[in-house]
Order: sequence, then C-alpha cells, then structure tokens
Amino acid sequence: MTQSIEITNEAVKQKLLALIAAGNLGGDGKLPTERDLAEIFNVGRRNVRVALDALAREGLIWRKQGSGNYLGQPIDPTGALAEKITGQTNALEVMEARQCIEPELAALCAKRMKKHEMTQLQTLVDRQIASSDPDGIELWDSAFHRLIAQSAGNRPLLTASALLDKIRSNPHWITIRQTARSPASLQVTLREHQSIADAIFARNPVAARAAMQLHLSTRFDALRAQLAKMPEHKDNKFFDPEGKS
Repeated sequence: MTQSIEITNEAVKQKLLALIAAGNLGGDGKLPTERDLAEIFNVGRRNVRVALDALAREGLIWRKQGSGNYLGQPIDPTGALAEKITGQTNALEVMEARQCIEPELAALCAKRMKKHEMTQLQTLVDRQIASSDPDGIELWDSAFHRLIAQSAGNRPLLTASALLDKIRSNPHWITIRQTARSPASLQVTLREHQSIADAIFARNPVAARAAMQLHLSTRFDALRAQLAKMPEHKDNKFFDPEGKS
C-alpha cells in the first residue's frame, strides 16, 4: 500500500511539472488550488499536497499564506518600497544599481549558500533551459536571481535587491526584455547563469562575482541596444507606476 501511495505521489509531481512546463499559468505564476489540481489529475488532495511539498523543497514553488502556491522564489515584501521611486528612475539606472549589488550577492552566496539551496539553484537553471514560453523564461530568470539574493545572508543587500526586482516587474520593462531576447541571446544568458551557479557551487567568491558582473554587463549592453531601436523610449523613462504611459 505504501509503495502504491509513493507511486501516486510521484505521478502527481510529474503531472505538476508537466503543467509548469506547459507555461499556461499566467505572468504571476500562480498554480490552481489544491482542490482544482486534485480534480484535474483525478487524485486525492493529499496526493496533491505531498507533490506540492516536494516541489517547494526543490525551490520550484513557494506558498503565500491565504493566497496559494506560486512558481519560482518568493518576492521579498520590502520590494514594495520601490513603488515610491519607480517614476523617478529609468532602466539604465536600475541596471547600474544591479551591477553594484548583485555581483557581491553572488560572492556572498559562494561563501554561505547551503547545500539544499544549491540544489534549488541548479533546478532553477534547468527549468529556464527547459522553458519555451516568454512568461516561463521570465519567471525562472527572476527566480534564479532572487534565490541568490535570499541565500547571500545579508539583509540590507537583500532589501536593495528586492527594491530593484520590484521595479523590474514593470510591464514596460518586461516587454522590452522580451522584445530584445532572441534564441542566440537566450543561450548566452543560460550559459552565464550556469557559470554563476558553478562558481557558487565551487565556493569561489571571486569567480562568482566575476561571472555575475559579466552576465549583467551583457544584459546592460543588450538593454542599451534595444532602447536605441525604440524612439518612444529615447529618454529612457518608460516606467509608469500608475499605468498611464
């Protein structure tokens, strides 16, 4: 009987992974409720709950109390501070700030990231490689950088990173990133993410810092090139917290 339950739980987990891979969950990455998933898969809610627990341990989903299950890594609540400055900055300033903060987060991760978090980080890299839809690529990319920020063990840097993460969630920013993304540039990003992860796994803070700096420099150059092709953003002020632009 135990073996049968384990097989069922594993089967539900695989069905959940297939649902995630299909990329039909929307930009916020919210999963259907446990009840709905039980009906979709024709299994008990306990089987669904066990499968969700397994995905949470792997870092593929997170739970928001009173709201449900979401793909990726949780958004730090301090990111809400970004609402106050979103209309006062621009894309290139945000990238400059990321270049100051994220390489140090990667270096700290190489010193402090726990083994189970390393497993989660590799899983996030693998999910982005396997993803084929723009929303999925965006979600796993953000989750990768968010897990590094959370695992670095420095609360002030995490707060700063969360603020930038919130600004980057602006729909205009996402659209520009997706427009600039090509199969070739995506392959570069995936290789750079793996290089960052490998340096962290090797406990090499110097290499982790350098790998993150290279990655952000590549994305900075791509952003500038994309903005140059878009006359409507020649002043680089496309953030609009009230959605009026």
